[in-house]
Amino acid sequence: MLRRSSFILALCVVAILKTTTTLARTAPEFELPVIGQSTTLKLSDLKGKVVYVDFWASWCPPCVVSIPALEDIRTQFLGQGFEVVAINLDLSEREATHFLKSRPVSYPVLFDINKITPVLYGVEGMPTAFLIDRAGRVRSTHAGFKKSDSEKLMGLIQELLNEGVR
Repeated sequence: MLRRSSFILALCVVAILKTTTTLARTAPEFELPVIGQSTTLKLSDLKGKVVYVDFWASWCPPCVVSIPALEDIRTQFLGQGFEVVAINLDLSEREATHFLKSRPVSYPVLFDINKITPVLYGVEGMPTAFLIDRAGRVRSTHAGFKKSDSEKLMGLIQELLNEGVR
């Protein structure tokens, strides 16, 4: 019984440490090509904005649900210092381009051919998103996506927009 309690306690501590180490840490820098353009985008280009970095793939059902929701959220906060950046993790950029033809978005979609960025961020499944404050710190992470997540996400975004830069 004592071993089982110790094991459960250890799991709880690991979960707490994992959560606290991913929050309020500096978001890893990236520079990736923008799909459909001959430009790249760096996270540091968006310093001073609240940024929602979304890792997704075209074959991921919750990712498909998140795309129109993120478009709506971006529109809601347009001109207020908020940006959505999607990082596609399909096997080829062609798959992502084909997918986006039928579901166009106004926010930048990047392609990580080497799949290094999800490792830097500690992505374990898709979709996984990171809400980054104006100072470039990861303030929230979210795995999965349901339509009902939009309201909570908008509240978090508004809080960070209200904070300004610290």
